[in-house]
Amino acid sequence: MTKYPKTKKYDPKWITENWMGPHPLWLLEELCENLDLRPGMKVLDMGCGKGLSSVFLAKEYGVTVFANDLWISASDNMRRFEEAGVADLVFPIHAEAHSLPYADDFFDAAVSIDSYHYYGADEYYFPCIYSKLVKPGGQFGIVCPGYKKEFENGHPDGILSFLSEQRAKYNDAGWGADMFTFHGKDWWRRLWGKTGIVEITACYDIENVRGIWEPYAKFESEQHKDFTDADFLKADTDGDIAFTVMAAVKNGGIK
Repeated sequence: MTKYPKTKKYDPKWITENWMGPHPLWLLEELCENLDLRPGMKVLDMGCGKGLSSVFLAKEYGVTVFANDLWISASDNMRRFEEAGVADLVFPIHAEAHSLPYADDFFDAAVSIDSYHYYGADEYYFPCIYSKLVKPGGQFGIVCPGYKKEFENGHPDGILSFLSEQRAKYNDAGWGADMFTFHGKDWWRRLWGKTGIVEITACYDIENVRGIWEPYAKFESEQHKDFTDADFLKADTDGDIAFTVMAAVKNGGIK
């Protein structure tokens, strides 16, 4: 995708060997257009997965990255960071989002690509946990999958029907429950904005959502026989899915 020239520097094979969802470097490059990252800053990469985003941050911006993930071991990520030549700038951490081992006001910025909705879509998390990690004047940035607007039943009709079919297929009433964290950009803006802790500096939907999502969906469908992202995209008959980009600055910094 020509819109993301920095990502072009990275080996596509390395990306597909390590991605865990829709193209994380395209999403991160989009987000970083709304941030001011400079060498020497300490950045939390929350929900980093296998560390693609952490490597990108270190190489492209010269920041020191704390690569935090629950599902991937710190030792495995350390090996990847060494192979990528960024072990002096990227530190792997294995920690759950509600039990983070960082001091208050430790980071200059905190970013999250395609993971924040799993743990941050409640009233408590941002004001009482996440916001405390970043110093006054510091930056936050997230990219979350969701919808272009809110729906009374939580999902567009096509996707709601698809989820019902999948629950029946797998005899699992809770199948897809984490997708109730899918929201629209205005919902995310209100969630952070009403705290008064930050000034929202950007909040919008990325263009060409399918162009970003489909390469991963195609890859995944070739690896698995059961449910894949391709099935989810096919169920989106009205084009309601979105990727929301939101950036903010913590109040109280030097003017």
